[in-house]
Amino acid sequence: MTDGRSQAHGPRPVGFHELLARADRFLAQLETAPGVVAVSGGPDSVALLRALLELRPAALLTVAHLNHRLRGADSDADEAFVAALHARFGAGLGWRCQRLDVAALARERGDNLESVARQVRYDWLTDVARETGAHWVATGHTADDQAETVLHRLLRGTGLKGLCGIPARRALAPGIEVVRPLLHATRAQVLAFLEALGQDFRRDASNADLRYTRNRIRHELLPHLAERYNPAVVAVLCRLAGQAAEVQAEEEAAARALLTEAELPRAGATLVFDAARLAGAGRHRVREAFRLVWEREGWPTGGVGFEDWERVAAVALGEVTAVDLPGGLRVRRRKRVVQITLV
Repeated sequence: MTDGRSQAHGPRPVGFHELLARADRFLAQLETAPGVVAVSGGPDSVALLRALLELRPAALLTVAHLNHRLRGADSDADEAFVAALHARFGAGLGWRCQRLDVAALARERGDNLESVARQVRYDWLTDVARETGAHWVATGHTADDQAETVLHRLLRGTGLKGLCGIPARRALAPGIEVVRPLLHATRAQVLAFLEALGQDFRRDASNADLRYTRNRIRHELLPHLAERYNPAVVAVLCRLAGQAAEVQAEEEAAARALLTEAELPRAGATLVFDAARLAGAGRHRVREAFRLVWEREGWPTGGVGFEDWERVAAVALGEVTAVDLPGGLRVRRRKRVVQITLV
């Protein structure tokens, strides 16, 4: 098989065709250009690679595997598995592999391990895309991942933006975006697809560790909801994410327009806004406008929650005169303007 396409292994179940059809519809939105496929060795990413090899020439794809070195010999075995998978379909198929001590990086930065691992991974994938001239990086997120994400955020008290869940595509860098061709395929379809191909995969034992909230949602809460309340709970949560994303896009556009009207020239490092312009907008739009400011300026948002955005809105609307937020940021109302300063 020099072109990287799979051979049939007996009758192909319905799930096989459903997964390919969903991936094909997604790929139709993308230009025919080089892409990077992030492959961890788990079922979702392996199914993603096999689906893309069915639908796109191998010469346009690069397999990328990042060994986080978090699970010792298991991490090295994952790397060896993905390397062997690449070798199996290697005619024209690109290959990039990197080892990074993510735990050491997290200690060095004094940050959350999961957050650092995610950032390092996407930074590295962006670098791989630049090196290979790729326009997109594909990851193997599925509908089940989307449902788990929405439910997890809901339980933590998220707002509308959090309900949007995992975006089907978003910018990584100029000219490069991350895409999720399997976001509308279920985990059951992924496993059916792999079974039909006779394709093995790696299992990450940490995904079964019920000490982690995300794993309890996956293995306990969602199955309970499906069994006792609604068998289609995954589809329902995915639909909610889609609807939230539509509304959020409209809200962000309106908030950006508000910023264009209300933002005044900076006073040194201090951001300045016309208080009257802000007061004329709805409270929810003021909250969203300042969230966009935080995002634009690269200020930390990890410790900023709904109550904090409410406090910022209260200053903008003249209900209080000043508030301090995580990261050393101070928001003040001074006569006709609202100022934000990093202190």
